[in-house]
Amino acid sequence: YFLVWEFNSVLCILFRMKSRQSMSKAKHTQLLPGHFNNKNDSNQSHAHSYRERHAITKRHAFIAPVPALGQGGWAPERSDRQPWLQLDLREKMEVTAIATQGRSGSSDWVTSYMLLFSDCGLAWKHYGQDEDTRAFPGNTNSEGVVLQKLIHSITARFLRFVPLDWSSIGWIGLRVEAYGCVHKSDVADFNGRSALLYRFNQKSQSTVKDVISLRFKSHGAYGVLVHGEGHRGDYLTLELYQGTLVLHLNLDDAKRYPGSGNVSVGIGSLLDDELWHSVLVKRSNKQVNLTVDGHTRHLSTTGVEGSLEVDYELSFGGIPIPGKPGSFLRKNFHGCIENLYYNGVNIINLAKRRKLQIHSVGNVTFSCSEAQPQMASSTFQSSSSSYLYVPLEPPGLWGLEVHFHFRTWNQEGLLFYTNGGSQHLVFYISSGQLHLIVHDLDVSDGLWHSVGLSCRGLKVSLVLDNGPTSAVDVQRHEDSVNGVFFGGCPQYSAGCKNPTVSFQGCIRHIVLNNQPINLTHVQQGLLGNHSKLKFDVCGIRDRCLPNFCEHDGRCTQSWDTFYCDCSGTGYTGETCHNSIYEASCEAHRQMESKSGYFYIDPDGSGPQKAMLVYCNMTEDVVWTVVGHINSGYVNQRVTGSTPQKPYIMRFNYTASLEQLRTLIGRSKHCQQEVVYSCRKSRLFNTWDGTPLSWWLDWSGGKQTYWGGSEPAVQQCSCSLAENCIDMNYFCNCDADSHSWVNDTGSLSYKDHLPLTEIVIGDTNRSGSAAVFSVSSLQCSGDRFLGNAASFYAGSSSLLFRTFEAELSADISLYFKTTASFGVLLENLGPTDFISLKMISPSAVTFTFDVGNGPVVLTVTSPVALNDRQWHYVRAERNRKEASLQVDRLPLNTLEAPSEGHYRLQLKSQLFVGGSASRESSFLGCIRALSLNGVTLDLEERAKLTPGVTPGCPGHCSGSASVCHNRGRCLENNSGYVCDCTHSAYAGPQCKKEVSMSFERGSSVTFSFQMPFPVILRSPSSAIYAHNSESRENVAFSFLTTHTPAMLLCVSTYHQQYLAIILANNGSLQIWYRLNRERRAEVFVPKAFNLADGQLHRVQMHREGRDLNVQVNTDQKYNLSSDTKMNTLRSLTLGKLTSTSAGLADLDEEVLWAGSRGFIGCLSSVQFNHLTPLKAAILNRGSSLVRVLGNLVESNCGALADSTTSQSISGKDRLEKTTQSDSAVIGGEPEDHDRAMCVSPQCNLFNFLSVVQPSSLKQ
Repeated sequence: YFLVWEFNSVLCILFRMKSRQSMSKAKHTQLLPGHFNNKNDSNQSHAHSYRERHAITKRHAFIAPVPALGQGGWAPERSDRQPWLQLDLREKMEVTAIATQGRSGSSDWVTSYMLLFSDCGLAWKHYGQDEDTRAFPGNTNSEGVVLQKLIHSITARFLRFVPLDWSSIGWIGLRVEAYGCVHKSDVADFNGRSALLYRFNQKSQSTVKDVISLRFKSHGAYGVLVHGEGHRGDYLTLELYQGTLVLHLNLDDAKRYPGSGNVSVGIGSLLDDELWHSVLVKRSNKQVNLTVDGHTRHLSTTGVEGSLEVDYELSFGGIPIPGKPGSFLRKNFHGCIENLYYNGVNIINLAKRRKLQIHSVGNVTFSCSEAQPQMASSTFQSSSSSYLYVPLEPPGLWGLEVHFHFRTWNQEGLLFYTNGGSQHLVFYISSGQLHLIVHDLDVSDGLWHSVGLSCRGLKVSLVLDNGPTSAVDVQRHEDSVNGVFFGGCPQYSAGCKNPTVSFQGCIRHIVLNNQPINLTHVQQGLLGNHSKLKFDVCGIRDRCLPNFCEHDGRCTQSWDTFYCDCSGTGYTGETCHNSIYEASCEAHRQMESKSGYFYIDPDGSGPQKAMLVYCNMTEDVVWTVVGHINSGYVNQRVTGSTPQKPYIMRFNYTASLEQLRTLIGRSKHCQQEVVYSCRKSRLFNTWDGTPLSWWLDWSGGKQTYWGGSEPAVQQCSCSLAENCIDMNYFCNCDADSHSWVNDTGSLSYKDHLPLTEIVIGDTNRSGSAAVFSVSSLQCSGDRFLGNAASFYAGSSSLLFRTFEAELSADISLYFKTTASFGVLLENLGPTDFISLKMISPSAVTFTFDVGNGPVVLTVTSPVALNDRQWHYVRAERNRKEASLQVDRLPLNTLEAPSEGHYRLQLKSQLFVGGSASRESSFLGCIRALSLNGVTLDLEERAKLTPGVTPGCPGHCSGSASVCHNRGRCLENNSGYVCDCTHSAYAGPQCKKEVSMSFERGSSVTFSFQMPFPVILRSPSSAIYAHNSESRENVAFSFLTTHTPAMLLCVSTYHQQYLAIILANNGSLQIWYRLNRERRAEVFVPKAFNLADGQLHRVQMHREGRDLNVQVNTDQKYNLSSDTKMNTLRSLTLGKLTSTSAGLADLDEEVLWAGSRGFIGCLSSVQFNHLTPLKAAILNRGSSLVRVLGNLVESNCGALADSTTSQSISGKDRLEKTTQSDSAVIGGEPEDHDRAMCVSPQCNLFNFLSVVQPSSLKQ
């Protein structure tokens, strides 16, 4: 067999043939063994030996004689633990395809394999055909040919085939072919003290567009690739910094706009891996794309100007200092650059031809120097069993020198351990710090670090990264060291003790006692031994590229996976996908929030950030108000404007136009009031109808209608009302009156809002003037909370465009049905798919396939789901995990594999309420269906679909909730009832506040147990003290005149606590202690006195490190930790006694407030799903709730002047028939004894559902 390269339909034979006619003979010519090499060749680490060798070592592998086409093949020895076959292509080639066969006439073939490639045979890289998949499918017999066309071509001289699996009836057997053509390039080698200067024809050069492309291979983690700067302060720098490619750019005049346009962006890491990387920088004015190895980051400069002005020259490889030969401003690039183009100019080609535009600084050569053999890396793959043992021959005295390089992401791992004697030198990483007895340095950053250890006499010294020497003394002299372990210890070894896990990472350049260690000998079994090592390749990966952390989440990583830090982003979840904010003011109203400033996120998990709005809830209609920064220009007076030089005012809002458009699209109604008062200032009254004044809509479109009128007509509100002062005109101002008149009205056409600019052009005549004002944008209603469709026909479904869910997907909806099964949602691709189904009367499944096989998550409810009640479903998949939640049942999660496919490729239309096969269609209602933050308009699509109708019959389907404060609406035959189980409120619609008056010494304490079963009609079936999420939701109202005071205290079994107190000055303080090693953090949302006898409402929500507190207004804080409050212990309202749990963990100020207790009124207290005041009222002697002192059930929450009460004491608990929490609409309820509890087993625990906080929003 033979090797060929194929490109553009031209066949290039690697081996020279005498003539075209001899090609038929060539098919029968044996391939020279010198083109092949296997891991047991003694000289395999030296690239030059490949050209010189003409025979292969038959002791460990063979190429069978090839008397006919395709006969023979390669097979390793059966004792070989890590076999591979290596091809030397003699020069760099562009490989576009490979093909494999088994060994001819045998039962030997390879069923799967990995492909590695290299320039020099030392630094190797895995080829990934698709996403995270590194394995190629091989053969199923010995004679069939399997061709693999490479998605991305390989540029390399060496190819290595590593068998992963092989014939079950034989052994490894392999024949290979490679296809492609010779790689042509212009390359330059920079030694770290050199550079190329490209000089312009003129003094400076100004560009509005730039394109820079190059490929580089670096020997270090730092170095300037491209730099240019101008006298104004413009600059462009492209450099390697800690193995990351960083672009620095400024387009502004530094004197006129200091600091306004400086931007920097980084991409990639591990780019100092001795492998080639491609770079493309494209700039058009202020828009820049930086691409590395196919991954792109986009940025926009924030300055004023859009051109780059560079003086004299661009430098490549470094930044020389003028007048100081050999001196440079920053660390120079050390490595090779090829195919370097600047705006179409081939820089290296000009340098090779010694053109005048190019000036060389230092020694720049035009061939790429390769790494030395000792720089070949080895990968330690396992955190439990990887190690490398190297003996010292002869056994060394207690005088030892060790040098090596390593890189890792992991926070733990053993690096080095001396073997022999009773005293050992242990060198390891713990908590990301490097430890040698007393030496701590941060090294878990993925970068290469060089280590030098020297043991002489009683002194051990360490040098890290050529830095200063650190030395420590040992207690006694050790006679000898007979060997050293790198990375870990063997499983059963008395001479090696690992204080931590094994090292996962890469090690290279090992030198013991000034003797380089030949890892080839280790690999061949000639030196030492090893376990779970991969030689000749550094397998460390950048799992943060691409960055799967959404919404600006910060990505960190270990060897196997990545993590997302969502602090300060406003999002949560494994990939920062889910918004922590409500979608609208309407949703806040349903949680019974009062008017105030709130953050809302109308597109949920979509790309837009949350915005701060004012929610006006004083009327029946809830208004969302977004102001503009021109609000100070109320009643702005305008004079002196003409149509040629009009007065123009631009309106900038406190939210972006994209955010406002999303809010407007979600709202039922939006408006802006415009007041235009005029004196001899016309709007439209011209002879040719040309408007004299107008406004611009959100897209910049010119609008000539005025407030209160309809679009596309030049009229004002008085024309429609037929009450203009002069009926000959359509606006009051068009009458051109000498006295002041006005045209006032609201702009309410949603497609045009918000108003972005107003233009006034008729105030230049004698006595003419105008005064105008524009209100904030105001929106009401939420189109999607109650957006529903009813499915009747068995084969009907709603069709929408393909669900864009390649990397992450979240689906949420409500459904109700009487059917036993049905497809809620389905979307198919060529092979991938995603679906959400009800598979039985009590079970829902979430199923998807991204190419690794179907993943199925199922949640089974203890009660039937086909009960004609609304049930909530939320499903999510991302790069880290998949999850499914139904109602308030425990979340079912499944971790995603770290390897394999991860992109969900969907092509067909999205089916809602059915499937493409039209089987198992859904019968019932679906509402509030949201996909990745986009809520689908089911009602509009249902109007056009047979068998489906808009809306859903019943009282619980509308967007205006009939049950408040987390109350759940339950349908029955003749109406509905409100289930207030999970609400801190009571009453027919869960609106009656549950309040208690506390006297001195009074308290309510709830003790958590884990686990504790409860029986509820609602889906929650168990209480757990363990909180599986790092989140807390707290809400309550209070009234007092006494300070200090303890309002609420929650403690855990892990010395954590949350306390909300009033300080001596009456200010509200929130104390959080999440890390027992640190002091508590204190937040003061209101510094003024709240002990003023007035009712105050406190709402607090923590999500990871983000803490949001509302006391009249919203305030945001950041915690230093996102730790969960694990294993909840107790919750106390009021006085802490000497027997209270967790007292020893509280800070002094909290203890002081706890000892004083609380005197006043607490109302509607909620902690997650726990309602402690309700628990106290319905206590009935449970050991979980302890009531001390005199408590009075009160109506202080309603600010009543007097209370109606019944005393509760420790001996005489409240024995009172609870008030009914049912509302009857249109008839009698089904259960005449239905009260606050909706279960026949009505007891205390109906109100103690302390599971993880649900994202359920009703």
